[in-house]
Amino acid sequence: MADPEKTSAATSTDGSASATTAAGTSTAAPAGAAAGQPDTAAELAAAKAEAAGNYDKFVRAVADLENFRRRAVREKDDLRTTVTGRVLEDIFPVLDNLGLAIQAAKQPNADIKSLVGGVDMVLTQLKSALSNHGLKEISPVGLPFDPHQHEAISHLPSADVKEEHVLTVVRTGYSLNGRLLRPASVVVSSGPEKKA
Repeated sequence: MADPEKTSAATSTDGSASATTAAGTSTAAPAGAAAGQPDTAAELAAAKAEAAGNYDKFVRAVADLENFRRRAVREKDDLRTTVTGRVLEDIFPVLDNLGLAIQAAKQPNADIKSLVGGVDMVLTQLKSALSNHGLKEISPVGLPFDPHQHEAISHLPSADVKEEHVLTVVRTGYSLNGRLLRPASVVVSSGPEKKA
């Protein structure tokens, strides 16, 4: 029979040895040390190294993102300048011809009829240059009124134009590659005049 005052050795279910005294207290050996696991100091050092590596990756990613943003802004500005330059190159001849028309108008023996014809040709040249870059006129005389393309400023009766069709264009509208820049200001027909 064991002496209650003596220390007895017992084996726990996890295989680690523990000593039990008669008072009921036990002293257990660390499970990690028995299983051969690394100590907490090595784990902490590894975690710090991983955190430092992740922070370095984060700083590099932020720097790359900022460089990408700056490059995108610069490329956008360069593209805008290039496109604007192409449009202006097509307008330079128009400016030249307009200047020649003004010089001709200042001559003492200027012919009004030929001047009007010359200015009309310059206007056609300008419209052609702009249409080459996607600009399209909106001049819907006689067409059905479209609130997405037209802006009605008034209704007038008309025996010739159907009701809710464009009677007159007061100001030409413009679209650029299908995107509305300015709606056409129009007078809409209200149909034949109704007798009271």
